[in-house]
Amino acid sequence: MQLNSEAITTPPRAAATVVMLRDDAEGLEVFLLKRHGLSDVLGGAYVFPGGKVDAHDAELDMATRLDQSPQQLHAGLNEPDIDALTAASLYVAALREAFEESGVLFAQDASAWQAREAGELLRQGCGFGEVLSRMALRLHTRSVVPWSRWITPKVSAVVNKRFDTRFFVSAVPPDQIARHDEHETTESAWLRPRAALEQYRDGRIELAPPQIMSLAHLSHHATVDSVLQEARRRRPPVIRPESFEQDGERVICYPGDERHSMHERALPGPTRLHYHNQRFEPLEGFEALFA
Repeated sequence: MQLNSEAITTPPRAAATVVMLRDDAEGLEVFLLKRHGLSDVLGGAYVFPGGKVDAHDAELDMATRLDQSPQQLHAGLNEPDIDALTAASLYVAALREAFEESGVLFAQDASAWQAREAGELLRQGCGFGEVLSRMALRLHTRSVVPWSRWITPKVSAVVNKRFDTRFFVSAVPPDQIARHDEHETTESAWLRPRAALEQYRDGRIELAPPQIMSLAHLSHHATVDSVLQEARRRRPPVIRPESFEQDGERVICYPGDERHSMHERALPGPTRLHYHNQRFEPLEGFEALFA
């Protein structure tokens, strides 16, 4: 993964991500997609399904295609600095991107065959809103819960664009199969959070810092229900990483770190990651991710 050292002058683009979860016999698993190697954002890295908010997301027929009103979604997102339509468009973007990238359709009572049919309509050139309308489907926004908000710093470690990304968590619908789209994403896997981080440590997969810290956070949970319960009982933390150079190495620090402008912790685990041996890791070593 190539580090970025240039200051980014453009404002962050609104984006949304769904961290899809399931319970396995060995514990909680999370769905990860490998971005195409030629992608201009995190090419070759494993990420959660997601992407930029599109102008069409706010144009969806909210009254008939959502299971909650924009006002309800605004209250659930708990961001008083944005309006209800903006909040609703973030939910729509999250579910649209999850569908486009993984084939999982978060719609009320949507079956596996309906998800496949919707995917075929999408491949034929139908827009997301048109697909929902033609199939008379309502997005199941209640199935996703706000988890965190990540805002790319002006001097980013691994990307040359800035994003203001809302992370949502959700259980994958039990009768649907998540997989990569063979276009924007080329591989996919269900992994326990710790196992994903171990593969990153061993050089088998690439991860960006938001995914590293999110997986470390998820490793504290044994079940999907545990994650959802935590998400529902607290306000999503706003995470503004700050980066600096120390002893010739790039360092990213998080709220609560002595070098960060915000003194209150936002996440469990380490408060900074060092880029060392071609990977980001806590100065104290790999196990510090799970402290």
